Amino acid sequence: MQDLADIYDVVIVGGGPAGLTAALYASRSKLKTLVLDKSPTAGALAYSSKIENYPGLNEPVSGKELLDTMRRQAVGFGAEYKETQVVGINLTGDVKEVITMDSTYTGKTLIIATGSMGRKPSIKGESEFLGKGVSYCAICDAAFFRGKTVCIVGNSEEAIKEAGVLARFAETVYLISPTQRLKVDEHPVLNIPNIKVFLGYTVSIIEGKEVVERIKMRDCDQKEVQLELSGVFVYLHGNKPITDFIAGSIKTGEDGCIQVNCMMEASIPGVFAAGDVTCTDIRQVVVATSQGCIAALAAEKYLYKRTKYRIDWAK
Repeated sequence: MQDLADIYDVVIVGGGPAGLTAALYASRSKLKTLVLDKSPTAGALAYSSKIENYPGLNEPVSGKELLDTMRRQAVGFGAEYKETQVVGINLTGDVKEVITMDSTYTGKTLIIATGSMGRKPSIKGESEFLGKGVSYCAICDAAFFRGKTVCIVGNSEEAIKEAGVLARFAETVYLISPTQRLKVDEHPVLNIPNIKVFLGYTVSIIEGKEVVERIKMRDCDQKEVQLELSGVFVYLHGNKPITDFIAGSIKTGEDGCIQVNCMMEASIPGVFAAGDVTCTDIRQVVVATSQGCIAALAAEKYLYKRTKYRIDWAK
């Protein structure tokens, strides 16, 4: 039997504005709270260069700065924060299990706040070779490409970091950016000898027989270049809800959005969702934070079997 001390009151998947606000309210309510975040630099808010319409700001700040403030505030109230990749969940029992690459965490309640920067396969051959050389998780699959040549497609700080992970295993890592500049101009990973950067290239096709064997890409002048390689790690972003780890365990709409009621309750008792993963019509930071607050208060009500929601007055 699992030690009760290892079970969290609230496990939150996602470290964006909805997830961190939920963590703030949950931990301030003296709930044992854990935030599992793929990367503090990977979300939609983290990519925003200037935020000036969030209440309380005296001057514009970057999205990353605002997130850093939210994270410090949540941790200051007692929330635990772990940077890790969630790969699955188990909601069959009263205690919810969240499975990551390095461990399994359990909670009495679960709040999903993973946002909506997922995407449908857009590169020719991407779907065909998924699991056969195409991957969306370097940490998960890097070891399969030991001594081989791979590429990572993307221009974000997350993509750069994942290139560093791949470089520890692969012989050569091509970092292919669709733009002429990476979103981070300088990063220690870019100095690793076996990482080679291509700027302003768009991958047009992934080819092979049973597994990936090569890619073709074009530069801004439409000149085609072919690279022989064994793995393609795609780190491009869209606006599709990030729910791949859910695997049908809770109710979603045809568009993949997690369906919730007005109190952010999902289809399974004790499971909540907040922020862009619910596909709210208005995608603003202030809306995500308000939903995170509601989800946390609803989780507290569920845990204590209250008939009314606790109003979070200052002590």
